[in-house]
Amino acid sequence: MKSQKDTTAAQNAEVTAVAILGWLAGEPELLSRFLALTGVMPSEVRNAMNDPGFLAGLVDFLMSHEPTLLAFSEATGIRPEAVVHAHAVFSGPNDGGDF
Repeated sequence: MKSQKDTTAAQNAEVTAVAILGWLAGEPELLSRFLALTGVMPSEVRNAMNDPGFLAGLVDFLMSHEPTLLAFSEATGIRPEAVVHAHAVFSGPNDGGDF
C-alpha cells in the first residue's frame, strides 16, 4: 500500500512529465527526436500519456542531455531538481545495494 508521501511524489512526477511534454510540443525538433526514440506516433501521444513507461521516457529524455534539461528549466521555471526527483520516482527503488 502506498503512503500519502509516495502518492504525492508519484503525482508530482506525473505533473513534471506532462510539463515536459507540453514544453516539447513547442520544440518541434526535440519532440520529433523524442518520438523517434520511443517509436510513439504523434497520433498515439494522447493515449501514451496513460502509460507510466511513456512518462518515464519523457523524464529520461531530459535527464540524458543536460543542455536540454536546463533549457526546459529556464523556459518553464521548473527546477532541474524536480526533474531529477521525477526520474527517481519513475525509476523506482535503487536495487544496487547500500551506499
